[in-house]
Amino acid sequence: MSFVVRQISRTSDGREIIRPSNFDETSITVGRDGGSNIQLPDLAVDLSHARINRDGGRVTIESVSGLAFDVDGRSTKSASIDSSKGAEVRFGGHLLTISNDGGNVVINVQRVDALSDASEEREEIGLFTLKGLLPGRRPLAWGLIAATLAFFLIWPIYTFATTSGVKQREAGFHGDNSWSSGPLSDAHKSLANNCQACHVNKFESVRDESCMTCHKADAHDHADMTKLAMAREAPGIGGKIKGFFKASFGKTEGGCVDCHTEHEGAGPMAPTAQAFCTDCHATLDTRVTDTKLANAGDFGTGHPQFMPTITASIEGDKRLTHRVSFDARPTENNGLKFTHAQHMSSTNAVGRMAQTMKAEQGWGDKLDCADCHQTTPDGTRFKPVSMEQSCQMCHSLAFDQIGGTMRTLRHGEPGQVAADIRAFYRGTSPVRPLNLGGLARRRPGDYAMNETAQEYVTGVRAWPGQAEGAVRAVFEGKGACAECHVVLPVASNGAPYSIQKVFQPDRYMMKGWFDHNAHRQETCVSCHSANTSNDAKDLLLPDLASCRTCHVGGTGDRLKPVKTPVVSTCAMCHDYHIDGNAPWRTEQQVNKEKGIPRLTRTGVPAAPLAPASGLR
Repeated sequence: MSFVVRQISRTSDGREIIRPSNFDETSITVGRDGGSNIQLPDLAVDLSHARINRDGGRVTIESVSGLAFDVDGRSTKSASIDSSKGAEVRFGGHLLTISNDGGNVVINVQRVDALSDASEEREEIGLFTLKGLLPGRRPLAWGLIAATLAFFLIWPIYTFATTSGVKQREAGFHGDNSWSSGPLSDAHKSLANNCQACHVNKFESVRDESCMTCHKADAHDHADMTKLAMAREAPGIGGKIKGFFKASFGKTEGGCVDCHTEHEGAGPMAPTAQAFCTDCHATLDTRVTDTKLANAGDFGTGHPQFMPTITASIEGDKRLTHRVSFDARPTENNGLKFTHAQHMSSTNAVGRMAQTMKAEQGWGDKLDCADCHQTTPDGTRFKPVSMEQSCQMCHSLAFDQIGGTMRTLRHGEPGQVAADIRAFYRGTSPVRPLNLGGLARRRPGDYAMNETAQEYVTGVRAWPGQAEGAVRAVFEGKGACAECHVVLPVASNGAPYSIQKVFQPDRYMMKGWFDHNAHRQETCVSCHSANTSNDAKDLLLPDLASCRTCHVGGTGDRLKPVKTPVVSTCAMCHDYHIDGNAPWRTEQQVNKEKGIPRLTRTGVPAAPLAPASGLR
């Protein structure tokens, strides 16, 4: 036997809604408190009003609050009821009908009085209402509407109208500040009291012309406007409705504010959302059919292989380049004969000599990347490796000593090198190599321990007393020049040889930005396999798979598990505008040199871009 409590309510059309609850207990509580078994939301009912007990088919009700209740129309504080005969018990505006069904005590609970007469929302109970202290609902609603219009519409319009044309308003709160969604970013915080600098016309979006007032020298269209329009997907119904409202407030499609959103909070301006790029580039080839760009939807799951710009060949002082995918396993002709693995080893002759030299200077043990590669001041890139700063410590060009002064061959001047060697033999004609007293550095590599740099440079061992033989020994075979450089047997300015020009590009990824400073926590060889490279033509750059070991897509998607994922949107590596810091001359820059004006979106000629001033 148990209690069956049935909460009964009615819909507006009179239909009953019954919510039954079973209590397999001998005692249940009645009250306004939420913890009561039978909760009655009625101010006439105490928080804990009464307790209902059952003993077989007999039900007893006792007041625990001292307040009475009605049983079959009589007020009482306790009652004993035979459930088989039934009874009606009333607490405030609620009626509890007690009956018996199959040995269970059934209690039907329903509200019998109107809400205004019995509930906790009853307005006639003066202690719990503000009626009489406030205006009526209708005047109060109209008053709030009027106050809202005055504060958020009339005052801002008045402020804008009275300060129009004022370049710098006084600090403090102004009426139109209520329309601002937040403070300006660091880039524009100086305009905090000069709203009209951007918001020129009332109820009109910021126009491109306002932006170009300051940014005319470093911003321009991303691509040809016709192709940009083709690249965008056709808007649906929602997009057309949105476009209607944008046009109504003077917001042009593809304008600056589509990407550069302001009033998002102090600090750096919020980066461009990835969707701004992928809306076009994820399926670009389906709309711009003549494009050479591969589709790119997400770095972690849908990005084409990198295509670095490498040195294909060298013709004189000209470097011929082309872009090639890492999938083709490209190599580069940079004009050097050099192996990273030989110099980074700790066991070969080069490594042992480096250990000895660095130990003497207190610089550590074997050669590492930082011994030759020095970063630019901003930490973004690396300076070109210099013979004088990095190589000459081991690869000495000393060939003679006069008193305490060492004479060295001129690096980078083949004609002067040949002339110095010929003059040396013409003036001294030594029978044997000059003993430099151990001051000259020995050559690294497989060499005789008693061989000096002078013997190697002058070639006396190969052709004693012959100046031309010494010249050939320097430029041919494994001579001082030929060991590291490509020597061309072409006479130039009286020299019997010339050296192929060496190119050390500091940038390969011309379509995206990269910052070494942001990767300081990594070792060089974690991205560049220099310690296993045995050919100077090896392109020691990380490919797409290498970058994906850390970088995942803009939404965190990835093809393989990543231990410490770095969420990477399009804006992390790509710049929408090819500006004055671009690594190659853009079409706009070429037009500037030809005097051809650049056109804005409205077709009005604008000032062309400044020429590139350096690499980003």
